Amino acid sequence: MEQLLSTWNALEPRRRIIAVVAALGVFAAVLALTRLATAPGMSLLYAGLEGAQAGEVVQALDQRGIAYEVRGDAIYVDSTQRDETRMALAAQGLPANSSTGYELLDGLTGFGTTAQMFDAAYWRAKEGELARTIMASPHIRFARVHLAQSGSQPFRRDQQSSASVTVTPAGQALTAQQAQALRYLVSSAVPGMRAEDVAVIDSNGGMIVAEEDSPNSQSGDRAEQLRHNVERLLEARVGIGRAVVEVNVDTVTERELITERLVDPSSRAAVSQETEQRNNTSSDSGGAGVTVASNLPDGQASNTSGQSQSREQTSRERTAWEVSQTSREVERQPGAIRRLTVAVLVDGVRTLDANGDPQWTARPDDELTALRDLVASAVGFDEARGDVITLRSLQFEPLPTDLGTAGAASWVSALDMMGLIRLGALALVALILALFVLRPILKGSGGASNGGAAALEEDDPMAGFAPMIAMSPALTGEIDSDFGGGGDADESEDPVERMRQLIAERQDETMEILRSWMEEPEEQR
Repeated sequence: MEQLLSTWNALEPRRRIIAVVAALGVFAAVLALTRLATAPGMSLLYAGLEGAQAGEVVQALDQRGIAYEVRGDAIYVDSTQRDETRMALAAQGLPANSSTGYELLDGLTGFGTTAQMFDAAYWRAKEGELARTIMASPHIRFARVHLAQSGSQPFRRDQQSSASVTVTPAGQALTAQQAQALRYLVSSAVPGMRAEDVAVIDSNGGMIVAEEDSPNSQSGDRAEQLRHNVERLLEARVGIGRAVVEVNVDTVTERELITERLVDPSSRAAVSQETEQRNNTSSDSGGAGVTVASNLPDGQASNTSGQSQSREQTSRERTAWEVSQTSREVERQPGAIRRLTVAVLVDGVRTLDANGDPQWTARPDDELTALRDLVASAVGFDEARGDVITLRSLQFEPLPTDLGTAGAASWVSALDMMGLIRLGALALVALILALFVLRPILKGSGGASNGGAAALEEDDPMAGFAPMIAMSPALTGEIDSDFGGGGDADESEDPVERMRQLIAERQDETMEILRSWMEEPEEQR
């Protein structure tokens, strides 16, 4: 402590001010960094709430005495209290859902409620229930559902219904699969509504069109699925990472309606058959006429009775034949596979020779043929369609053995960036402390006092009295001004000579210092 006081007294007023200001600045910086380091980490509690909902949440946090921060439309709390706070607010029903469901129907009474009022409340309640179901997904922050109904018209056959869903995603924009799921959800909840009549609108990205209905998306998904299946099949044989598969699916992009009528003249069928039979019989009982027989002598003519009889029978059959014909109407939707091409590259067989050196050999043809048959079965190969499968065994480039850079990069990425920033700030404060506080103090005291003391001890036996003179109350001020100032004195002057002059000018004070030094007890000395 005495050495520190002597060093402080040896400084100039200007250096003292600099040291005090630097010390205060370093103390403030250390205090701010300490507060920053000990401050609790803030985590997101809720975001995207409406004004009324956010106000209720903030009021509940104030009542519980929980520290929070409001950043835009987001509310942050201490990371250690986030989960507990969410459970406590959920027990209070916060944040309150702005969508009202079937509880709207509880307020309706039989008196004064018309059919139109009940229908309006019913569809409003259904919209609220659908919005609740959609917001139950962790990917949806906010949702609104609007149902368009043509009204209850019992004598109208075709009643068209439609709906629109506006969502605000919690993170990234909604995908086509999620939009399609919302369309089926709403259409299934409303009788007579089709999924095509539901529009899904992302508040950040606009209207979402179900991309899986387009041929390009279908071909991409199908190609990715086929590629995954083939890779999994090949890796079971050649090993993981030793097979590369590329699948290209050429699909039909146009919609086609075919009406076909086939007439087969070689085959016919009876359409109708009509049969007609007619029988006519007639008889005559009048006198017989004069004939040749009546003039004969044997009298045959006299035996006739004078009757005549006639019979007519007619049979008619009519058959209608129709030639066989086939009528067919075919509607082809986009997405059918027009052509399939598969390219497969597999690594060869790696072995070690007698010297221990790695050797690479291509896979045998029979193995490649077996693998090609497996690939053809996995992708549904059809030669008549023009499908092509190309399978080759070529040498792969060896993997780099130096993975230290990647490992180091992954380790650095796993670190907490805020922790690194705090460490850097602490290192900067330590550097500032060394440059602007310790260096001026050491430079001001060491250049004059320490150097002079060392010279005195080597050249003059009276140099041993310098510390005692510095500790004397009577000579402290003068020694500081004449001997320890360092800045005003001539640095080229010999410090030993200055010491001699000082002792010669103040002999009484010097003797008093020597007497007090000799009478000092041994323990204190």
